[in-house]
Amino acid sequence: MIAVFEMQKIRSRIALLPGLLGALLLLSACAPGVPRSYVVLVPDLDGAVGQVIVSGPRGSQVLTRAGQAAGIDGNEVKAQLAGPKLDADFSEAKAAQPTPPEHFMLYFVSGGTRLTDESEIQFTAILARLKARGAQAIVEVVVIGHTDTVGSTDNNVTLSAQRAKSVADRLHATGLKLSALTLESHGEKNPLVPTGDGVSEPRNRRVQVTIR
Repeated sequence: MIAVFEMQKIRSRIALLPGLLGALLLLSACAPGVPRSYVVLVPDLDGAVGQVIVSGPRGSQVLTRAGQAAGIDGNEVKAQLAGPKLDADFSEAKAAQPTPPEHFMLYFVSGGTRLTDESEIQFTAILARLKARGAQAIVEVVVIGHTDTVGSTDNNVTLSAQRAKSVADRLHATGLKLSALTLESHGEKNPLVPTGDGVSEPRNRRVQVTIR
């Protein structure tokens, strides 16, 4: 994501936009060798580091490494910024970020909508996470059903939809308040483990649950 932070004394404001990299913009920094206002590149939640271009009246800088920074006027910042420096500058703004998405995988007994014993335990963990997020204003859940390649393509589309619905129905039955619950069915099209036709692969008989 691209996260833009503005910090002025004890007040902070955060705006989030979709993207493939993370960048922090600080106003009112005051460290030696670092301008009052600067942009620093930070890793995304999955550890990936993208690229950002900072242009201004004093030049243009291309940031490609975690911790690389530039003044918002386009001036180069030679120091690598990380650790305590970033924690101190952005502590309030980081604390204001929403909880990142969480992903869970539920697996099914072949040919139906019954969860495996291990996935019944995982379902309990999903409920615990939803309850923990209950104080948030917005809690969205996406449920995506999948199958292995046993059976016809059309039947597997139906089966994956039934699996997704079975999980969604159980979530509804708990009485948890959700802002949105979205169901998708992919059939055998997006296997976790690629196989040939007619292969019974337990890891492909699944429902992915994303909480955000």
